Amino acid sequence: MARRSQRKAESRKAKQWYKVVSPEMFGRAPFGETIANDPERIVGRIVETTLGDLTNNFSKQNTKLKFRVDRVAGDSAYTKFLGHEMTTDYVRSLVKRRTSRIDSIVDVTTTDGYQVRIKPSCFTVKRARANQVKCIRELSKKVIVERSKSLDLNQLIQDAVGGKISLDIYKEAKMIYPLRRVEVRKTEIVTEPGIATSAPAPSSVPETPSA
Repeated sequence: MARRSQRKAESRKAKQWYKVVSPEMFGRAPFGETIANDPERIVGRIVETTLGDLTNNFSKQNTKLKFRVDRVAGDSAYTKFLGHEMTTDYVRSLVKRRTSRIDSIVDVTTTDGYQVRIKPSCFTVKRARANQVKCIRELSKKVIVERSKSLDLNQLIQDAVGGKISLDIYKEAKMIYPLRRVEVRKTEIVTEPGIATSAPAPSSVPETPSA
């Protein structure tokens, strides 16, 4: 009876709305609300938005962002970055007939100890030969690894989501074979300093040619 009464008392607690705040790399900007009768119940919640909603830039609606509530202070729920991903429809729109889509998977470690998985895609003007695909994939990995050596998590994610890494790959890879576009289609936090997550190990990624 005591436990049942306690549950009823908890359920009668007034629920409160909390502002969800983006991580530092996205300007600590409020972008939504969540409700709970206890702030501790919010910690650990997964929340999603788009870069377009976060920046009021409609052209960025194809970039999805995933955060986790890390702590609550007052009426604000502060989040940590978990990853980003381009929408499937957007990525498909970049694939044209008789061209090549060259995917890579690169694991890097930031200067502040985060292991991050980065997945760039290069889209060629025409279908590339196997040796050109291999060279572009190797170059993509080299560019990302070299850039990440001097970046902390905030800087790396800003460069990945903001397009700087894509631009660096494009500038060098177009010398191997003409490219239409390069996108970092996905990032994810594999491990945090002292905390392991369950992201699977990367596997080799074959070229995806268009019909």
